[in-house]
Amino acid sequence: MNKLTKVGISALAGSLVAFSAHAGSLSASGAASMSFVNGDDKSLTHEGNQWTMGDSVTMTGSGEMDNGMTISISFEIDNDDTGGGNVYDSHSMTLDTNGFGTITFSGHGGSSAMSALDDVTPNGYQESWDVVTGAETSTLIGGHSGDNMFTYKSPDLSGATVTVAYLNASDAVTDKSYTDFSIVAKPEMVEGLEVGYGYGETEVTTGTAIDESAMYVKYTYGSVTVGYQQNEADGPNSSNDLDFTAMGISYAVTDDLTIGYSMSESEVGNDSDTQEATAIGASYTSGGVTLGASMNSVDNVGFDASADRDGYEFGISFAF
Repeated sequence: MNKLTKVGISALAGSLVAFSAHAGSLSASGAASMSFVNGDDKSLTHEGNQWTMGDSVTMTGSGEMDNGMTISISFEIDNDDTGGGNVYDSHSMTLDTNGFGTITFSGHGGSSAMSALDDVTPNGYQESWDVVTGAETSTLIGGHSGDNMFTYKSPDLSGATVTVAYLNASDAVTDKSYTDFSIVAKPEMVEGLEVGYGYGETEVTTGTAIDESAMYVKYTYGSVTVGYQQNEADGPNSSNDLDFTAMGISYAVTDDLTIGYSMSESEVGNDSDTQEATAIGASYTSGGVTLGASMNSVDNVGFDASADRDGYEFGISFAF
């Protein structure tokens, strides 16, 4: 079994500085963070010094207009694109319509209705397919997201929330405009129950339209939360047909300590090998310190019968 180990340490800082402008003010917050990644498989191992440090600052601001609506904006300044000239990473603006829901325009880093439902089953620290390199890309069915995307989220409608996302056509992203939606309901007559459904049709390449759907159910009783989910993608070729099933359970031992176990299976139409993933994790919070750990195991990574890998992640964060 190939093994991947990741250790992360982060210290989250609150508001550091404020910038004034005629239209309002922006407050800047940052994170002092560093991480360590290592893997036994040569294809997963980073050469040289394996310690890295975070390098992003997020600026946010908001203001209320005369009609009662609120506009807020967020910019993340990141140095990931070294020498490329792109200073901003995730950035968006959100209009709260004061009772009729919110409209968000994401210049970058936005989430569509379907991408928010790729896997919502409970876990202790990380999803079953996470941590192990290569398992995520062959597993997730989460619609499509891209730069300059609109997302509308309705207010609470008797326990249900509707989300609709729209992305205009672009040769660099998708040949046709993309729209998806989701409905998440928490019925008042069944306390602790949550059900959700999402649907979208992607067509990144002309003539290759893929229907994607996701449905899940979660139930919380006392300190225990259980969940089950099924996602499906159907396209013109067997290589576009993907089925994803996930289950998970978490238990809040105390107000500070939570443990969980999750598992998932992913199948593709043109391969007989099933990717199977499991994870056991825990997280503990005390004051401003949060500790988390996850042990993940994935068989047939990327539907390759010879690719069985284990992954381990450990993290600590300090909030102040």
